[in-house]
Amino acid sequence: MSLIGVFGGMGPSATVDFMDKLVQLTPASRDQEHLPVVVANFPHIPDRSRAILGQGSDPLPQLLKGITFLNEAGVGVIAIPCNSSHHWYEQMSRASAAHVLHIARSCVAALQEGSERVAIFATRGTLVSGFYQRELRARGIDFLAHDVQALQASVDDCIREVKAGKASAGGASLDRALRRAREHGATAVIMGCTELPIAARHATSHGLRLVDSSLELARATVNYALERGWNRPGWEV
Repeated sequence: MSLIGVFGGMGPSATVDFMDKLVQLTPASRDQEHLPVVVANFPHIPDRSRAILGQGSDPLPQLLKGITFLNEAGVGVIAIPCNSSHHWYEQMSRASAAHVLHIARSCVAALQEGSERVAIFATRGTLVSGFYQRELRARGIDFLAHDVQALQASVDDCIREVKAGKASAGGASLDRALRRAREHGATAVIMGCTELPIAARHATSHGLRLVDSSLELARATVNYALERGWNRPGWEV
């Protein structure tokens, strides 16, 4: 079926932000030209970053249930606007009849090979998982070793504040992290947690190129659907 499946709730604000980007990126002049979407907003999945770090419950069973839910809804592609969940990408992809887009691959594709030095802003679990580092190495893109504790502490604060509904405070934390990344030689920053773009509305870039993982995943999702004509008027359930 010509449906996009969005596996959301990780977190809810990031899911809403992703959906807004999906709509804004769709070339439509009326309702009937937009893309059909099923959104599964499941916020009770255990913390993905804590699980990767060995500090929390395994979220994989619930992640697989979400994938099954969307497949049973008849979706043709699945987007997951949560970076840390992609630690389990292979397991989710194997369990899905529908293609599952990879957020890091979508994001890294927006960077220029050999011309940028990238800081990865993400949860500690995402950084330990290493999937962004692998994608960057595969494309020959230089990135900062993420051992600047003061920088990571500000990123952690930002993510926690946005999840708590404090976007302005998150922006102040992100601003501190961006300034430090610039001081350590970064020219671009991957916002590799989908809470970070929400905070970025309340921060300055400090001359850095900010690559929004949520936006790039939305772009990949829209392109996938448009290539298959899912926006054509006349689609029916």
